[in-house]
Amino acid sequence: MFTGIIAAVGRITSIQTLAENFGQRLNIHAGQLDLSDVALGDSIAVNGACMTVVAKDAAHFDIDVSRESLLRTVGLDAPGPVNLEKALSLSQVLGGHLVSGHVDGHGRVAQFEAVGESWHLAIDAPCELARFFAYKGSVAVQGVSLTVNRVEDFDSSCRIHINLIPHTLQNTTLALLCEGAAVNLEVDLIARYCERLLQFKPTIEASDPS
Repeated sequence: MFTGIIAAVGRITSIQTLAENFGQRLNIHAGQLDLSDVALGDSIAVNGACMTVVAKDAAHFDIDVSRESLLRTVGLDAPGPVNLEKALSLSQVLGGHLVSGHVDGHGRVAQFEAVGESWHLAIDAPCELARFFAYKGSVAVQGVSLTVNRVEDFDSSCRIHINLIPHTLQNTTLALLCEGAAVNLEVDLIARYCERLLQFKPTIEASDPS
């Protein structure tokens, strides 16, 4: 479990192909992320995807990314900067929102432009995720906890509008976004369970007349 508050921007430094159809091993420079309390088997969110540490030293750690994860995420298949967050402990302040690190789909940047001192980010999301977005609701974009300011529904997609403050741009990879860029999206955990509760209809077995 995570909060969506990015602790550091790291960098994928090298990629090793694992056994056929298994995936890839990534070596990641942790940047300013303190790895002193990270053990093998611990979880770190990389661009919003929960990954397991399989090797580490003082400044780097390795993760194995399965073929399925590579298909369902963006930004983990090539060297470059990544958002990093260690798993949440029960004593931490929940500064963002509850984030599971399970990517629900890909979005695509429709607009990214300065508005005064902030930036307006609009993302086109798959229509199957539209029911999870709400005004002033939460969404994780590349692992960053953000607030939805407006939602537009279209026939084949949904557009969410987000305001980014300078601090967010300075401390995450979101400053590198451009129109057309793909991003990892995770919907709000509470919205996910509410949707399940609303759609659930238990099957009632007919009683035995005998």
